[in-house]
Amino acid sequence: MVDRLNEDALDRLSEAIARPSYDRLSMKTGIVHLGVGAFHRAHQAAYTDEVMALDPAWGIVAASLRSADTYDALEPQDGLYTLSVRSEAGEALRVIGSISRVIVAPRAIEDLLAVMSDPATRIVSLTVTEKGYCHDPATGALNEAHPDIIHDLANLRTPRSAPGFVIEALRRRREARLPPFTVLTCDNLPSNGRTVKRVLTRFAELVSPALGRFVVEEVSCPSTMVDRIVPATSDDDRARIAEALGVADAWPVVTEPFTQWVIEDRFPQGRPAWEEGGAEFVADVEPYEHMKLRLLNGSHSTLAYLGYLCGYETVAETMADPAFVRLIESLMNEEVAPTLHMPAGTDLVPYRRALVERFKNPALKHRTWQIAMDGSQKLPQRLLGTVRDRLRDNAPINRLALGVAAWMRYVTGIDENGAPIDVRDPMVARLQERASRAGPDAERLSGELFTLREIFGDDLPRDPRFTGSVTSALKKLYAQGAKRTVAEI
Repeated sequence: MVDRLNEDALDRLSEAIARPSYDRLSMKTGIVHLGVGAFHRAHQAAYTDEVMALDPAWGIVAASLRSADTYDALEPQDGLYTLSVRSEAGEALRVIGSISRVIVAPRAIEDLLAVMSDPATRIVSLTVTEKGYCHDPATGALNEAHPDIIHDLANLRTPRSAPGFVIEALRRRREARLPPFTVLTCDNLPSNGRTVKRVLTRFAELVSPALGRFVVEEVSCPSTMVDRIVPATSDDDRARIAEALGVADAWPVVTEPFTQWVIEDRFPQGRPAWEEGGAEFVADVEPYEHMKLRLLNGSHSTLAYLGYLCGYETVAETMADPAFVRLIESLMNEEVAPTLHMPAGTDLVPYRRALVERFKNPALKHRTWQIAMDGSQKLPQRLLGTVRDRLRDNAPINRLALGVAAWMRYVTGIDENGAPIDVRDPMVARLQERASRAGPDAERLSGELFTLREIFGDDLPRDPRFTGSVTSALKKLYAQGAKRTVAEI
């Protein structure tokens, strides 16, 4: 028996294990994906796998811009991995084959640029997280002082950042008189296609005005909305899945049954028939994006910071507390939903109910600590946009303010029992420098953090309705702890 999942092992798997229905040897590369993390493998790669039999020209070359971990796991497996869909009803396993190979960018910069520049590559997609775009989250503009951007502008042929790789590949295609690929971002950015177009355009302008015009006039960046909860894979997951497969899978991906992908249909060089796998193509993604960012992601971040402070390890454990169910339901119904403007006929009530049930799913061990990462990049999209709309309407923001206050309490790096918190954030040094100056004083702490314009912009720190609500919530968190504060609100 083969001891590792790979092409030779497919025929030996149990009939209960779904596997590629197409000949992987006939796959050609049509997509290069930057940021080959768990989410991509549970979402876009799975949609592509569903439709590969219709056209084998859309195989994926996936690149990691930093770590070699995914390459080390998947290269001996011929790019194959297991997707585990878990719910209270049980587990369904499926082997995904749409990724033909993985590149570790720092080890093979020229290899990655060559495949991005190849005429067969018609889409470059990205899941590099909010921080991977090297932008200012409050404004959506390229952060020209970012160390990776400074490096890439000085070293165009050896980029480090996602914008650097995309622009250098586009520059090469323009010089070779090849049409540009479509840039398809699948990250949680506001108006993500337009935001990425703005970032790429500015980077290109800094290279040359002509390249900037090329990006503006020729490069399509459709917006998308992606939705699927994908917790980190555990050793227990690996052991359980290996037992079912009969072979080891170094990095399976675990997810929930729910999945959604809404895409603006702007692909000048063509695209896979993703609609056959369940994707929705629309003229304007923005209403769906606001729905997901504000209802799901905003609630998720609120749960993560408050749940962690309460000592809850996972979202499901947090939602087993009735006070958190009441908090999230009232946050969505009373403060978030009124800010959404959906297409006619859209019913948000079933979506909100489904979110509560998804958060409660005990089969997903989605750690509050994992969701809490990179909060400085996430808050502007997940909570602060909703806050601005509520303030514009002169409406209360009590629950939204509590989510922001919980983030402030979390990034001090010390929990309610005096134990250290492992804060992972690109701004962690600046956050904790301010927290150290403030000490355990809610008013001083909020005042220090409000000065971070990259997060709060210039408007919110000047609005006493916002600063007062957040500071009041932060005082309660310090005085009585997260559990009692959540119960009372």
